[in-house]
Amino acid sequence: MLSFEAARARVIEVIALHAGTGDARFSRTEIIDISRDPSRALGRILAADIQADRNYPPFNRSIRDGFAVRAADATEPGARLKVIGESRAGTAFEGAVAAGECVRVLTGAPVPRGTNAVLMHEFTRSEGDFIVLEQAVRAGQHFVLEGAEARVGEVVIPRGTRLSYAELAVAAEVGRARIEVNKRPRVAIVSTGDELVSLSEKPGHFQIRNSNSISLASQVTLAGGEPVQYASARDDIHALRRSIEHGLESDMLILSGGVSAGKYDLVEDVLRGLGAEIFFDSVAIRPGKPAVFAWCKRKPVFGLPGNPVSTMVTFELFAAPAIEALAGCAPHSLPLFKAKLAHSVNEKGGVAHFLPARVSWHHASGAPEAQAKVEVLLWEGSGDIGAVVRGNCFLLVQPAKLHVEAGEWVDILPRRGVF
Repeated sequence: MLSFEAARARVIEVIALHAGTGDARFSRTEIIDISRDPSRALGRILAADIQADRNYPPFNRSIRDGFAVRAADATEPGARLKVIGESRAGTAFEGAVAAGECVRVLTGAPVPRGTNAVLMHEFTRSEGDFIVLEQAVRAGQHFVLEGAEARVGEVVIPRGTRLSYAELAVAAEVGRARIEVNKRPRVAIVSTGDELVSLSEKPGHFQIRNSNSISLASQVTLAGGEPVQYASARDDIHALRRSIEHGLESDMLILSGGVSAGKYDLVEDVLRGLGAEIFFDSVAIRPGKPAVFAWCKRKPVFGLPGNPVSTMVTFELFAAPAIEALAGCAPHSLPLFKAKLAHSVNEKGGVAHFLPARVSWHHASGAPEAQAKVEVLLWEGSGDIGAVVRGNCFLLVQPAKLHVEAGEWVDILPRRGVF
């Protein structure tokens, strides 16, 4: 049985191997016009480098309201300079500044020729057409040199970058209204189980609504994929085979349920019957031990446990990096961060535990910065979705240290879409 780290690495390795074979499915792109609808580009993976169309900034730019001066004229407080004009954003001062002169300059405005520093206006006092400096000035102060941020032709956003608001702002700044992005991989979702009914149906006494289909579709979207939801499949080998075959028409297939060792857990049998290569079918974690990763008919397939919290955890650990890789994103480590444990935790068994938890930030006495503190929430096992809702992360308890004392630093997995 693999550790979750080894299982995740195996997923990334297999996807990278197949994505590197030249299969056209892994290199499909499209053009998005961000001037019309920038929201369509959010979360997408850039398929081609974006370069600067000119120097940035395109001129020496002031970063403060104040006065552009010659540093040689302002080496000591008390210096008296004549104000000969103004430079503001969009309108530059024409001409050069001579000894004993200065120009009023506003934030974002060009710094006039002949000057090499900006003094903030609050460190001056006015005397008619003159200002008196209340502090000395050093060369290069409070302005940015032309080209300091980017030079013409320089790559400002490399291909493979996931696009967010800052990246889209840079694309707009360099005049790239139309950008090339990788297409989202289509991810089929099939929930299994005779107990499932759709959201529009009233469940019988021993039935449940198919919430996994909704959570998985949401997680697929957050990971950069395009969810394709299918009706739930009954615990019948022929019905399940038909559902899997339909799902394999997409770029990737996720099944929930039917992966344990019970009489009606049929997913592995059907996959093997379809010629699948199964890379693992259990992982040393709780919740989510009976997780399956396979390759079937040139498509990645994930069989996730049917209990909702198990489904959510195993998706994040194993299916999410596969979607990101298919979308063209470079593989990365699990985004864990550290927090102090609010109370002791004592788990059992030689597996890693992902426990619903809530992290918050507090100022310790005398500490200059807030400190992350995490508490594990009371929950009733892997069917308790409410515990995940009350939390914002999962606390990771490793099998090498199952008892953790209050105040110790622990690893936290943030819940995607919440942080």
